[in-house]
Amino acid sequence: MTSRTSSKPPRSIPPVLVVLHQESSSAGRVGHVLADLGFPLDIRRPALGDRLPETLADHSGAVVFGGPMSANDADEFIRRETDWLSVPLIENRPFLGICLGAQMLASHLGGTVEGHHEGLVEIGWYPVRATPEGRELLHWPEMVYQFHREGFTLPKDATLLATSDTYPNQAFRYRENAWGIQFHAELTRVMMQRWVVHGAQRFVLPGAQPGRDHLGGRLIWDAHLRRWLGEFLELIFGRAAVG
Repeated sequence: MTSRTSSKPPRSIPPVLVVLHQESSSAGRVGHVLADLGFPLDIRRPALGDRLPETLADHSGAVVFGGPMSANDADEFIRRETDWLSVPLIENRPFLGICLGAQMLASHLGGTVEGHHEGLVEIGWYPVRATPEGRELLHWPEMVYQFHREGFTLPKDATLLATSDTYPNQAFRYRENAWGIQFHAELTRVMMQRWVVHGAQRFVLPGAQPGRDHLGGRLIWDAHLRRWLGEFLELIFGRAAVG
């Protein structure tokens, strides 16, 4: 008698929606970590005409990345993206905003996006401090990579997770599944080199660091930042990866 073993096909994990803002932009290490967790990526660029889904029912969550534009810009796609954030919030889907994405989330929730009152920027490596609520979640890096001229006020009912001296709102959580971070943990070495070349004109801004310090700091602090990113993304998307 021949025994027959029935097996179910492996479960298909819905993709994570990835929102980028330039043709040359990449999901970088965020994309690598999500792929390692088993997620396909659905990459869309609203600034170039891509539409955003009306629901995230067919997605495991969403990540909105940064860009050179401001959340205060009058571009129609900025307004559409900011308004669209009601979708992951209402549906309680995992959402992460990075830099511009975090500023859009803060703006959507009633916060203000604005520059430093003394005109200071954060472009390079800067220290951050986890709040008690942040430390309860995971271990945070001491130094992070920044590339921004604006920050945001903390939205009402949001929980501050990490802070710094120049821009005090560095990471926050809103309710169960919405997260925003001001800094960049997603950069591969190639991405950082490209940013240093194309963003060199900003290194003269008050508070910015020279280009050599960007790449030199990476040798010292990037390993901790990379490890943090893996733990952070697993915290946000891990439950979606297992069903």
